[in-house]
Amino acid sequence: MIPSSSSARLGETLAQMIRLRTLTATTIEVARREVVYGCLDRDRSIYLVEQGQVKAIMPSREGKECLLDIYSAGDVFGELCLVGDGRTEMISAMTPVVLQRIPAHQLVEAMEDAELRDEMVRHMAGRLFERQQLIAGLVTEDSEYRLASVLLHLGRKLGRREAHLLRIQEKITQEELSAMVGTTRSRVGFFLKRFRNAGLVNRGRDCFMAIHEPRLQSFIAEGCQPRPRPMPTERTAA
Repeated sequence: MIPSSSSARLGETLAQMIRLRTLTATTIEVARREVVYGCLDRDRSIYLVEQGQVKAIMPSREGKECLLDIYSAGDVFGELCLVGDGRTEMISAMTPVVLQRIPAHQLVEAMEDAELRDEMVRHMAGRLFERQQLIAGLVTEDSEYRLASVLLHLGRKLGRREAHLLRIQEKITQEELSAMVGTTRSRVGFFLKRFRNAGLVNRGRDCFMAIHEPRLQSFIAEGCQPRPRPMPTERTAA
């Protein structure tokens, strides 16, 4: 897996402190599609994903949903309870998950430890940077490039690296992708077909999606229209 570096470091530090019992946490199991916490819940805990995947959703007044992010093993979420009383997003399980729930006040007390404090600051700064990138993309990029950016983000976060390919094992629906990109499911399907024809992504029996990282990154950076290209195998990836 290729988790976000700042979140991964914080997750490793929290997991170690829990093992050494210098930080108290409660292990909870959540079934697929069940809610960890909902909008406006007065939940005052930070969560560490031990197994499985959850997604963060922010609903609008009109009933539409914006998929903010997907968190997997080693990721930390729920840290915004440190700055507010009510949750602004909903967290639901995409798969059966095992979480470590840490009371916010205990985490604040534990931040007397310099290493944990530094990791928390880096984690919060990294999460802020991701949100800024998301907002900038929604304002300045068209939906095709937003989808490419989302796929690259998910590939680096959830994927297994093989040469130039990032293999995502977990299934992510077109509805979920459209909620992250801010477009319709039909447009996502159309763009994915173009990406497959251009050799930017592919689907196989052994994984949900294989992403050719250099090609997709070049497409995002250079703004070139996808051209038909064969998707390489691991031995011929270039």
